[in-house]
Amino acid sequence: MLLTDLSILSYVSAMGVFTCIVIVGSIFCVGALGGVGFQAKGTLLNVDGIPTAVSLYIVCFGGHPAVPSIYITMRERYHFSKVLLSSYSITMLTYMLTAVVGYLMYGDNVESQITLNLPSGEVGAKVAIYFTLLIPITKYTLVITPVATALERELSANYRNWRPLRMLIRIGLLTSTAIVAHVFPYFENLMAIIGSIFVVAASFVLPCLCYLKIVVSLNGWSNKLMGVVAIIVFGSVAGILGTYSAFVDL
Repeated sequence: MLLTDLSILSYVSAMGVFTCIVIVGSIFCVGALGGVGFQAKGTLLNVDGIPTAVSLYIVCFGGHPAVPSIYITMRERYHFSKVLLSSYSITMLTYMLTAVVGYLMYGDNVESQITLNLPSGEVGAKVAIYFTLLIPITKYTLVITPVATALERELSANYRNWRPLRMLIRIGLLTSTAIVAHVFPYFENLMAIIGSIFVVAASFVLPCLCYLKIVVSLNGWSNKLMGVVAIIVFGSVAGILGTYSAFVDL
């Protein structure tokens, strides 16, 4: 958390990718070898849960605040598009595999976190749970660094010795996050609210609005820009529905 060099943090974050792969493999092993099987029955389409599901899906791809910092610290920035494409492709594949395997194993009885369903006595379940604990360690610093950096830039101008202030800001962010995670009992609803409000704004609405403001004044409207508008509309609708559904479920 106190590290500021993203080149070092990138190696730590890479461990998170390996961790996710191990978790998916462990869950599959529990289903295939742990006696759980893949024959669970459930409702394929739950209309009432679609808004919450969309919000949870959106929050999974809410790493946009870290993207500018990653781009700035890249040594070969012309590979940035390839990095984004490969990253989001791997992420989507991982989520799809987890969702399909989890549904086939537990159906409608699956919990907000599939690790809560896993039998505690199975070795694969223990591996999945322990590696799940590593994900916040490997990902949290990279995601929270842009927030800490923005706060540091705003406050450091008024202080000559701002290094203690930087440590205080980062420790404060870490502490506040831990407190919220501890006292908020409804994990899936919290994630849905975050996905509906903050991630939609940071990942869908604001970037597209900024892009429109820049491009429209230069080139006018085009089919590509209409697609950008469609993204804004989709994000706004998903955010409103997801926020309403999450608050109703509280």
